[in-house]
Amino acid sequence: MNNNAQVLSDLLGDRRYTWLITGVAGFIGSNLLESLLRHDQTVIGLDDFSTGKQCNLDQVRESVTAAQWERLRFITGDICDIQVCREASTGADFLLHHAALGSVPLSLEDPVRTNASNISGFVNLLVAARDAGVKRVIYAASSATYGDDPTLPKQEDKIGRMLSPYALTKYVNELYADVFGRCYAMECIGLRYFNIFGPRQDPNGAYAAVIPQWISAMIRGDNVYINGDGATTRDFCYIRNVVQANVLAALTSNQGAVGTVYNIGLGERISLNSLYTEIKRLLEPRFSQLKHHQPIYRPFRQGDVRHSVADIQRARTLLEFRPLYDLRTGLVEALDWYVSSLMPNR
Repeated sequence: MNNNAQVLSDLLGDRRYTWLITGVAGFIGSNLLESLLRHDQTVIGLDDFSTGKQCNLDQVRESVTAAQWERLRFITGDICDIQVCREASTGADFLLHHAALGSVPLSLEDPVRTNASNISGFVNLLVAARDAGVKRVIYAASSATYGDDPTLPKQEDKIGRMLSPYALTKYVNELYADVFGRCYAMECIGLRYFNIFGPRQDPNGAYAAVIPQWISAMIRGDNVYINGDGATTRDFCYIRNVVQANVLAALTSNQGAVGTVYNIGLGERISLNSLYTEIKRLLEPRFSQLKHHQPIYRPFRQGDVRHSVADIQRARTLLEFRPLYDLRTGLVEALDWYVSSLMPNR
């Protein structure tokens, strides 16, 4: 059992809960599903497959026992339909909300669709969770909320102007969660994610995140593109740290931890140039053609911030969050998954 699994075992003990995971067929949702099923929890999974993938669920099924898989009740549906939200919320102890359109570029192209999913869908879930008596709502917030505020590291109480419709929708989620907490005594906790990466993160498509996109390109011998000069910095956090944060937030008995938002990252930053070098170094022993591989630089992308790193002291203090995977450890584990997934015969 790895250290992260041990933390979850210690948290859950012999207790059995029912967890509603929205966006369960997505990258983060499927990793939450896998971890909870492995600890014999019951899960209600909701997804409309607009961004989630059946193959993610198939991989989870292969990684757990038949008895554990039977603990999943899957619902195909859209959070923009409040009746679907009501059906999914019935009987749930906790809601882990990860259904959203999570792309800055997509939100710039289609703000109406982004608003509908990320705001109206979120309100539907809050109403449904309130009426169903869900004990606590844990929702995916975003570091994009910090906008143009230059402060480093990013601290939860200091944000700037939003730089994209996506960022705005995630901030509105925080405002709605706060209002529902004050008006209806709902327990809500927001987790502002900083550049999450790991297995089952899609490397394809125009809006793919940088780490899976680069890993896929290097494995296939394709070009790697860096937006800007490569000096841009980010705080990259491995998915298993995120699973830990969700369970901690759901189960904390510290009432002073409820009704706020937390940065969930590693608390360290790395430049895109250094990230490229590290991924190349880890892959080169397996793919000798990478010895002479070099990135291609192109213009900065609209809506992106220049530098970002999380101050995770609030999460450490109130949630007892302790990220167990640093960047390199997470990359090593993720690379194994990408190599086996993209080149299964290797």
